[in-house]
Amino acid sequence: MPASPIKVVFFDAAGTLFRVKGSVGDVYLQYAAKYGVSRSPDMVTRVNQAFKDAFRQAPPPIFAVEQPEKLKQCERLWWFDIVHAVFYRVGMFEGFDDYFEEVYEAFAGAEAWEIYPEVPEVLQQLRSQGYEMGVISNFDTRFFDIVRALRLEHLFDSITISSIAGSAKPSPQIFQHALDQHVVEPEEAVHVGDDLKEDFEGATDVGLSGVFLDRDGKGVDDTIPCIANLGELHQVLH
Repeated sequence: MPASPIKVVFFDAAGTLFRVKGSVGDVYLQYAAKYGVSRSPDMVTRVNQAFKDAFRQAPPPIFAVEQPEKLKQCERLWWFDIVHAVFYRVGMFEGFDDYFEEVYEAFAGAEAWEIYPEVPEVLQQLRSQGYEMGVISNFDTRFFDIVRALRLEHLFDSITISSIAGSAKPSPQIFQHALDQHVVEPEEAVHVGDDLKEDFEGATDVGLSGVFLDRDGKGVDDTIPCIANLGELHQVLH
């Protein structure tokens, strides 16, 4: 086992382990082309901004259902509202329902995503050093398909997503749900993610060590453990 008190390393998913290829706007407009929606740099920018606004204004992806099929229906409706809000802002088109089904399924596979270059090696190193690893993400059940498609699933001992855990970051409940799967105390775990409020503050409020992943160089104050990519994680684990 590792010499440090840390036994488990948790990771956020999108923006930490992998990212959308190009941008959400690129993918949305790629699938919208056959419905007559023209793609231009300005349109990509508008769609990306509309997505940020709609995603920020949406309620947390938490659903009061337990049956798998009903859960998937709720997830789909949650995303339908977001994507509909995007094109309501930038211009609606005929055939939107069919379009949504296509783009929703596209985000369930590897085609729409790419792993950050350092991720496989870092995860392998952590596993060889004796750390347990998990994911804590405000994602839906498509995550399981994505992580398999990206060939990362064998590297994680647990996956905690908001739609199954019934809570979303920065809520303490989702972090406790993840800790319970490893039977560890908060001080024995660290959580790494790219969102200061959801990942760093959410984790540290529960007693986990938090590491802010600042891939874009936004900068934070010196009291916050911060890394530019996951290759620097070993610097804060020891």
